[in-house]
Amino acid sequence: MVAGEPEGGPAGEGGLGPVVEWFDSHCHLQGRYLTGEDRRGGSPAEPPAPERVLEGVLARASEAGVTRLITVGTDAGTSAEAVALARAMGRADSPASAEGVRIWATIGLHPHDAAAGVASLDSLLAAEVDRPPSESETDRTVVGIGECGLDYHYDHSPRAAQREAFAVQVDLARRHGLALVVHTREAWGDTLDILRSSGASDRTVIHCFTGGPDEARRCLELGATLSFSGVVTFKNAADVREAAALCPLDRLLVETDSPFLAPVPHRGSTNEPSRVPLVGAAVAASRGIASTVVAEAATRNTCRVFGL
Repeated sequence: MVAGEPEGGPAGEGGLGPVVEWFDSHCHLQGRYLTGEDRRGGSPAEPPAPERVLEGVLARASEAGVTRLITVGTDAGTSAEAVALARAMGRADSPASAEGVRIWATIGLHPHDAAAGVASLDSLLAAEVDRPPSESETDRTVVGIGECGLDYHYDHSPRAAQREAFAVQVDLARRHGLALVVHTREAWGDTLDILRSSGASDRTVIHCFTGGPDEARRCLELGATLSFSGVVTFKNAADVREAAALCPLDRLLVETDSPFLAPVPHRGSTNEPSRVPLVGAAVAASRGIASTVVAEAATRNTCRVFGL
């Protein structure tokens, strides 16, 4: 149990008391993530069927009160799969179903894949974003652009290519009135410069925020919203908890970034959306407030930022 969380019954993972509604603002539910094929350590010798894994993931999310999720694209393939998954949600014959759970999607090019160029997304963007909505559509399937940004830790793509792809996607989000989902690692200066010069909107999300108070203030000054992941529970992340404590409640989201960054006490295991309450409890503890307050605020903020 995370320090500062009131004791409760068994409902929800970790015995965090009565189940309340949570919104996982950033997760990866595509097949290659579910089966371990994209975890930098190689894929299992006999990966389980993605459909079976997804069924269990969504069932556990529903049980934990995680009723809404945004599954995030990182390249053309995973973006197309995210859209298909969101569309399939709720069909009786689809594994993408669980009682009370809804899914939306984003389309984006991760900085690791920036060398492929944003043009690799053109056909999907044309089909899903550029076209006008039909009269039968009551809700958008695609609610954001990203994740995109800069990663100077791994440099899987040249930095110039990362910056170009990021700037293009900032412009796409602004032109289409979509949320912008930003990944930044060891690149705060260039990330904020591009957001400033490209005219990022107040629907910009700094996903998996890992900075401290100074970086938080700089992002907030640009109008961005901060999304906190399982990192906020890590022992060595005091600066992230300080950022969570100072972030205005109406500019705060929670996420899992699953299957990555499982929160304490599950660190090192495969993460999943059902663990959002643990992230929220850590954020609440850093602020000295109840988890229910964080759940309500984060859900409200996610709906606002993503236009839901």
